[in-house]
Amino acid sequence: SQQGCDPFAQTQRSKLQHRRARINQQINKEMRMRAGAENLFRATSNHKVKETVALELSYVNSNLQLLKEELEELNSSMDVYQNDSESISVPMIPLGLKETKELDLLAPLKDFISEHYGEESVLFEKEIKEFMELRQAMRTPSRNEAGLELLMEYYNQLYFLDSRFFPPTKTLGVFFHWYDSLTGVPSHQRALAFEKGSVLFNLGALHTQIGARQDRASLPGLNQAIDAFQKAAGAFNYLKENFSNAPSLDMSAASLTMLVRLMVAQVQECVFEKMTLLRGQNDFLARLQLAQEAARVEDVYSLVHQTMSQPHVKDYVPFSWTTMVQVKSQHFKALSHYFTAIALCDCPAPSDAELLEQEKAFLQFHVTMPEGPSLHVLLQDPEERRKLGKAHLKKAIMKHEEAMRIHGLCKILRKMDILQEVLSFAHKRSLSKYSEIDHEEDFFETGEAPDIHPKTHQKPEIKSPNFSQVKVTDLFHRLGPLSVFSAKNKWYPARRVHLMRGENGFGFTLRGDSPVLIAGVIPGGCAAEAGLKEGDYIISVNGKDCKWSKHAEVVQLLKSTGKEGVDIGVITLQGSECPKAVDRKAAVMSSGSGMLKSNKENSRKSLMNSKSASTLLVWSKKSKRSKKSTYSGVPFTAVGDNEAMY
Repeated sequence: SQQGCDPFAQTQRSKLQHRRARINQQINKEMRMRAGAENLFRATSNHKVKETVALELSYVNSNLQLLKEELEELNSSMDVYQNDSESISVPMIPLGLKETKELDLLAPLKDFISEHYGEESVLFEKEIKEFMELRQAMRTPSRNEAGLELLMEYYNQLYFLDSRFFPPTKTLGVFFHWYDSLTGVPSHQRALAFEKGSVLFNLGALHTQIGARQDRASLPGLNQAIDAFQKAAGAFNYLKENFSNAPSLDMSAASLTMLVRLMVAQVQECVFEKMTLLRGQNDFLARLQLAQEAARVEDVYSLVHQTMSQPHVKDYVPFSWTTMVQVKSQHFKALSHYFTAIALCDCPAPSDAELLEQEKAFLQFHVTMPEGPSLHVLLQDPEERRKLGKAHLKKAIMKHEEAMRIHGLCKILRKMDILQEVLSFAHKRSLSKYSEIDHEEDFFETGEAPDIHPKTHQKPEIKSPNFSQVKVTDLFHRLGPLSVFSAKNKWYPARRVHLMRGENGFGFTLRGDSPVLIAGVIPGGCAAEAGLKEGDYIISVNGKDCKWSKHAEVVQLLKSTGKEGVDIGVITLQGSECPKAVDRKAAVMSSGSGMLKSNKENSRKSLMNSKSASTLLVWSKKSKRSKKSTYSGVPFTAVGDNEAMY
């Protein structure tokens, strides 16, 4: 069975999760105290009590503030998730996993099995425990492919749990408790959707941690980081589109929009790094391309910063994140101007053959055309190139200084040596280039360099989770095929019928597989005499369980009976007592009788019928019900070819 990683193995990351869990518990306690104090404050009319309570409240609130600050510092521990390589890469922002409380499902599931399915619930304890072990393991997934598969496996298993144990009209009565990944505030809901959504959130968060730990100084490392951040964006986006009304802030639409954009920006930054690795940077066009890539990174980080500054997100996102995003936006703007200057100043004037190509590239390069001579003249005149290059460097230096100023405002980021190093290295590089091309006899006023048009050669993709890559078998498949034995179907208690074979056989027609359906009963025949009805499902023959049996197997069992007859166990779905053929159409039309089932569900359930075909179909909270419905008593899909008289 799948294992989470050992939460007691003291890696840097698990120490972090431990501290996070401890803070979450303290926040939980303070929140309870605050709720109690607020209730008392509202209820009492005694002035002295009110004063005492108000004091207590201010104490609790300042405690909560301190805890949240401590949690923010943890959420900003980007270095713990970074790689150990010697080379300098700008840190990325990873997300911590949502914590959850333990959940004991033994009693509620056993009750449901005996009440709804009429089965001996003690016989299913092994399956329930296996499910609970899987849930326990997915709380601490390892930071690699195995950890991702573990979360997927659990998510896929929740599809079956939903179909088996969560009827549309009532809940199991258990609460799913999860902590907000950024504020540590606890939330709980009875809806399984909250559990599914939280697992999906953790899938995204785990991808961010995998992305942040890659060694981005190498091409394989960069490609893995790009893949991980694209998949993180996909998980958060899928969550936003398919789950609504989550009780915790980290899963609100505003928050998820921000996270998707943040991941896209981190992908774009990796794409820029990939360009610097791949391109010989000495040629003019390659440097212009780098400048445009940098401008693109600046663009996407500005968008993230705007998203983080919105009312519902601002007070909630760690200050260090907002600062980091702003710093990166300024840093990449500076780089776009720096690479432009290098292209102009370090590359020789073009030959006639190159001139046309360079002019074409330069035409769409600046947001507005630079002042001064025409492009044709500019590109061929080293002095004009130096002048424009100098203007770009001046702007680069201003932006480097702005990035360093913003960085200095955040105490958490000030502790991050790597970021400090990157910023000051880039700043010094621009300064030394400036002093190299600055002539003492320059009397011209350095003009304002226009900004660079953002452009990328690799657009980030938002990669949705591929749930089908992790195959799972329904843990509770012994309850029978889901097409019949699900939480939303109800059936009458099983009947045991003793059936003799007459001269003309048993007197019924059978249809379908798993479970086999009695499609017709001949009036006056043996089956009719024994009390079998059209629409009954055969669940056992002579004590042998036939819920999953194929048509031919059931027929074989029936045919092998002798004179003494055969014992058949059958069930009838409630609301499906078969009307005569004439009334069938009417039954399909009448929606009030609880017999309608959407086509989507039918095809999905028929996929679930065989043990082997337990592929997961993605569950969506907002799935649209299709208008066209089929009569649920009898799945008429398999008419004809395997219906036969016996």
